[in-house]
Amino acid sequence: MIEAEVHQLLRDFLRQQGHTQWPHHLTMARLVARALRLGRSALLQTGSTAAYRGRYRLSYLMPALVWPGPIVLVVPPAIRQQLVQDDIPTLLQTLPTVKSIQIGDCWPSNTFQGILITTPRAWLSAQLRAGTSQEEHRSGGTNNLSTPFPAHTVTLIDGIDPLVEWVRDQLTRSLADADWHQLGLAYPSQQTVIRDVRVKLTRLAFQHPINPYGCYLADVEEYALLTELYALLSGTPLGLEALPAPWRQFQQQLEQDDGMAWLQLNRESGQLTLRCTPVNLAEIMAPIWRRQPVVLIGAAVDEETRADGYRQRLGLGDLTCLKFPPDRHQDGIQLYAPDRLPMPNSNRFPGAILQEIRNLLQLPETRSQPTVILVGDTPLKAQVGSILAAEYGSRVQVERPELIQNGILVTGWKFWQDYRLRCPSPGLLIITTLPIPSLEDPLVAGQVARHKRLRQDWFRLFLLPTALQTLQLAIAPISAQQGKVALLDNRVNHRSYGRIILKTLSPIAQSTYLDPSWLSSVNQTL
Repeated sequence: MIEAEVHQLLRDFLRQQGHTQWPHHLTMARLVARALRLGRSALLQTGSTAAYRGRYRLSYLMPALVWPGPIVLVVPPAIRQQLVQDDIPTLLQTLPTVKSIQIGDCWPSNTFQGILITTPRAWLSAQLRAGTSQEEHRSGGTNNLSTPFPAHTVTLIDGIDPLVEWVRDQLTRSLADADWHQLGLAYPSQQTVIRDVRVKLTRLAFQHPINPYGCYLADVEEYALLTELYALLSGTPLGLEALPAPWRQFQQQLEQDDGMAWLQLNRESGQLTLRCTPVNLAEIMAPIWRRQPVVLIGAAVDEETRADGYRQRLGLGDLTCLKFPPDRHQDGIQLYAPDRLPMPNSNRFPGAILQEIRNLLQLPETRSQPTVILVGDTPLKAQVGSILAAEYGSRVQVERPELIQNGILVTGWKFWQDYRLRCPSPGLLIITTLPIPSLEDPLVAGQVARHKRLRQDWFRLFLLPTALQTLQLAIAPISAQQGKVALLDNRVNHRSYGRIILKTLSPIAQSTYLDPSWLSSVNQTL
């Protein structure tokens, strides 16, 4: 069987390399080989540290290269570069046969039996279009049901941690300034009404309280304006047939039961963008998973091995699930989590945090290694950045990837997620507050509202898992070298979910007090 062949080949390869790099290579390789042989879908969580280093990829590449049939390999561009330039050529040198490897957004030919490497954007776009075509076909349409990727072909998707964001980006419909202009050209007799609706929506947007996101869930009055506009255009001689494509797509999304609209406003320029996206992705994605067996590989998509919450969000049915434990000998952090600081909602919090950061920056090791300070609150981030810049000069950078040897990077969570692979690994990571999603974010508010309608625990089912995933990915560069993390959010010590967070962080040592030896020694072994 392919499982035995892959096991032998990979074991011999690892022996030739002189080290395994990751203790779970053979287990994962056999699981992927089994999934290929049986056409059985699987969800594999490698752990954030293994994902950061990319150590696990040999485990799915070996069975993919040995498997005689065709495979679609879906990977983000950054991972693709590593695979094509390093991992795949290295493995091919050890194999008796050579499998064809191609890169592209569509299937090469009907006879192709190799591996097609494509991007999540291209693959998801094709799958979602196929779903739309099938729906229209059932309704009597004549759309071609063919897709750039053949059905029933085994598909490996690596780096799935942002999969929800990938899907939502594909499904979100937007109306910008140019789209209003095109609507006016399509309905010349209604240009005055169209302009008036746009002006009213802009005025209503300005009435929303300012938040860091510049985005606001559409309220009843704003929904009514859009509904009335579509009704008015429907009553014209042209009807809705003259709607420009973006307006038609926006209407279709808006009319869905779970369609969520929000307004994005640039208060300086007055530019307004309307967006609409579905809240429930499960019903949309479920047919996609049924078209072909898939092996989904991520770092830390769910705290549980069965990943029930994650699977429910994305409509994943019954499949093999496995979560690899961290390597206690190689992975882990030294954690400083003081229990005397005020809570983040306290007026004393900013001042206390600044003083704690100053104390940490006085430790000798921070003067020779990079330090990253994660600040989720935008105003606080600006305050911390400006005060530290006045004290430490050019060492301080605010959301810039060029980090000098003893630099101090002040950044938000999103920037760190995007650039942590490009930045040198910090000697110390300071986390001011836990990355619990803000209800001021309309996408978060929409998800929470849905959980409330279903009478579900929205914090435990949505906010906390999202925070845990963000946290694990953020600390991966530090965990990879058993580095140091200072967590200054006292909720980890005094809230019931604090134990879950500490378990997720899996520190090899933890301290609630600070002394000059902390960065160079273990204070309290767990």
